[in-house]
Amino acid sequence: MNTNALLNSAILTLASGTLLPSTGATAQEPKQPNVILILTDDQGYGDIAAHGNPYISTPNLDRLYSESMRLTNYHVCPTCSPTRAALLTGRYNNRTGVWHTVTGRSRIREDETTMAQIFLANGYETGMFGKWHLGSSYPARPMDKGFKTAVYHGGGGIGNTPDFWDNDYFDDHYFVNGNPQPFTGYCTDVWFTEALKFIRTNKDKPFFCYLATNAPHWPYYVEDKYSDPYKNNPKIPNPNFYGMITNFDENLGKLRKQLEEMGIADNTILIFMSDNGTAAGVQLDGHWRDSYPTDIGFNAGMRGLKGSPYEGGHRVPCFIRWPKGNYTKGADFKSLTAHIDILPTLAEMCRLKIPVGYHSDGVSLVRAFHGDSKYLDGRTLIVDSQRKEVPEKWRLCSVMSDRWRLVNGTELYDLETDPGQRTDIAKDHPDVVLKLRSSYESWFSDVFSNWKTRSYVRLGDPSTGEALLTSHDWMGVVHPDGSPAINEDAEETPAWNQMQVRNGAPLNGYWDIDIRKAGEYNIELRRWPREADLEICGGLPASVIPIPGGKPFGPGKAMKITKATVKIGNQEASREVGPDDKSIIFSLTLPIGKTRLYAKFSNGADLSMGAYYVYLNQII
Repeated sequence: MNTNALLNSAILTLASGTLLPSTGATAQEPKQPNVILILTDDQGYGDIAAHGNPYISTPNLDRLYSESMRLTNYHVCPTCSPTRAALLTGRYNNRTGVWHTVTGRSRIREDETTMAQIFLANGYETGMFGKWHLGSSYPARPMDKGFKTAVYHGGGGIGNTPDFWDNDYFDDHYFVNGNPQPFTGYCTDVWFTEALKFIRTNKDKPFFCYLATNAPHWPYYVEDKYSDPYKNNPKIPNPNFYGMITNFDENLGKLRKQLEEMGIADNTILIFMSDNGTAAGVQLDGHWRDSYPTDIGFNAGMRGLKGSPYEGGHRVPCFIRWPKGNYTKGADFKSLTAHIDILPTLAEMCRLKIPVGYHSDGVSLVRAFHGDSKYLDGRTLIVDSQRKEVPEKWRLCSVMSDRWRLVNGTELYDLETDPGQRTDIAKDHPDVVLKLRSSYESWFSDVFSNWKTRSYVRLGDPSTGEALLTSHDWMGVVHPDGSPAINEDAEETPAWNQMQVRNGAPLNGYWDIDIRKAGEYNIELRRWPREADLEICGGLPASVIPIPGGKPFGPGKAMKITKATVKIGNQEASREVGPDDKSIIFSLTLPIGKTRLYAKFSNGADLSMGAYYVYLNQII
């Protein structure tokens, strides 16, 4: 939410469809700057030695810190997918249809424009590597949203339902422009290796490289050589979590060395940030959402962790290095900033032409970086965490100005005197509460004005190919008795990971589909994905393959399933399931239009569960 006229003017300028002048680059430069945007997962502001953490070793991040413009009051969403949607579009995530990390509300809408699409339209080569988490089927995949090269895992983490079966961080299969391919090595090493291949290939052209690691997100798997230095220290809550960051830091050093050897480091805008507050870098004295840090771990004095509306949930590091941009290196930029500012800032730095009709909720920070930050005065920004189908006003939100934080609509904190948010002073400043509540009311009505619009999986388009639907993206998730499937935090919870598939989680939901071409379609229902090659009723033994830093996978449950059912719109069909069946295939003639797809396995009154994997093809 931007509250002063100068800020709104800056947004309108960005949407004008013209080339923006770059304060940091001259007209004589023969080549626009390259951009490498690095996003780690679940690494909080305090999980860096340069930010005062006495337990962790991050020499390469520390070096980058010393050479960068540092946004010290920089905010993202409290969880993964929402931050990615806002970062890549420059728009509040709720506008884009993304306010959960699972269900169809983690899929970015088809009509949203990403920075990759803008860079591509301006002649940049585009590549993404690592975690996408904005949709695993057309038209929400990275290749559909502007990335010519994409190497990524499925879902929100390795081992999620859309990911290749039995991926475990080591020697896995990842998707290369949608097709699974085997890779050797640890996941973070793979992402950096593939990113460097892309950079070397395109070093003589302007390129945009989005390097989004899944580390240090759970599960905390890493080789002992990275976690060993942190073991046996009672002040460190999770040695593997720090070990994953240490591995990332090592890869960052290798990347920077290669950029220097290629001679492109100085004209490459290198940005480092993370997607939400720490997940495992500090121990709290109570619930993760709102408690204070203890003396175990380090959270830079902030309250709350990932998912929290307090600073510990959404204030994260952001370092921007660009020697040719003539920015002051090693400088702290203290104005209130957010993920939505990165796209407009890069657009000005790189002199990009913006599509007519595009609107950003953020603003370019270039003028502010060069000393004129007055246009940011009086700014109000808002972050929230909905994680449910129907948006709920005041749910897990923070309304932020330079000084104040209004949390959940009722608690007020003065960050100038109380950065740890320990004393609620709402009763002492009713005028401030009223003003911030008014800002939130306008924001909520605006960003959720189209909340009922779905993100559909498109079928029958020449670009779609085969569609794979997984339980990760179920909408309307229910138990067998029809009651909503929600956890203790009132969040919708489908069967989003492969352990739930192994255990036969008795849940079901539906997918939103958009049939673009009428005709006959094959709809293949599976309990296990194709690559697992298992019978619907069958189980599987526990794995004996060790996982560095973790435990081998547990067994898969055998189940007595006798019937498969699919329902699309007003058409419904059922078939018997035999003990040797690995899949059940239905052929239905489908009309053009948007509808819902339900698929389930059952056994009379004893069992009812969704088909975790559904493959769809139009019969030519």
